[in-house]
Amino acid sequence: MIIVDSHAHLNMDEFDDDRDNVIKTAWKNGIKAILCPIEVTEKKSISIGLDLTQKYSHIIAAAGVHPHLAKNFTPESEDIIMTMIRKKQIQGVGEIGLDFFYNFSEQSDQIDVFRRQMNLADNLGFPVIIHSRNAANEVIKVIKETNFQSGGVLHCFTENIDFARIMLDAGFYISFSGILTYPKALDIREAAIFIPLNRILIETDSPYLTPVPYRRKIQRNEPAYVKEIAKYLAELKKISLETLAEQTTENFKHLFRFEIPELEC
Repeated sequence: MIIVDSHAHLNMDEFDDDRDNVIKTAWKNGIKAILCPIEVTEKKSISIGLDLTQKYSHIIAAAGVHPHLAKNFTPESEDIIMTMIRKKQIQGVGEIGLDFFYNFSEQSDQIDVFRRQMNLADNLGFPVIIHSRNAANEVIKVIKETNFQSGGVLHCFTENIDFARIMLDAGFYISFSGILTYPKALDIREAAIFIPLNRILIETDSPYLTPVPYRRKIQRNEPAYVKEIAKYLAELKKISLETLAEQTTENFKHLFRFEIPELEC
């Protein structure tokens, strides 16, 4: 059985001490593919992210400017993404989007940078990885204004079923993180039951959002724990874990045009 972690920030500081062990532990637990988002405004994120894709054939990357860091966006940021695409170093543009909960960057800056990256991705036919928090209406507005056609995933879903419907209609996949397992996540579970299996991805968003049953015991999340999200989602949808794993893996392969290697980690 193959399981995929469609979003794990393995290039962040939290993994500096044991990054290789974390990756190998995930592999031993059946996690045979991982996507690592690269933050193009941070040199360390770029360096480690690209190194991981070179070292491990089952790790792929996307690249973009996160809404928290929209204030740091420059024309060079766009050039970096374009270069990575030209060199075939990434399979998607992201993590991009809007975060009106923290507002670490001005909302106007977030919207402008989001729109620019959506246009860049669509012009090149690349899927996007969208972050949305307290910003559903504006995310929808940007998708419509850019007439975005290249698909992608709404990662770490935290909204309601109405937003899910709109994103599905716009051609997006919906990805569920450890939040799905939290007791108060009723709206998220309702959406998970509703969304067709062939439009779902699963992720850890490591090092954040550790799922139950590890949430209270372990602070740092890691790709091996995506299996708990898969188990929980399979129970919600009343299907076998094997069926859930197989379809979400196929969804990942289709969206990011990636064939999972059979080589040992």
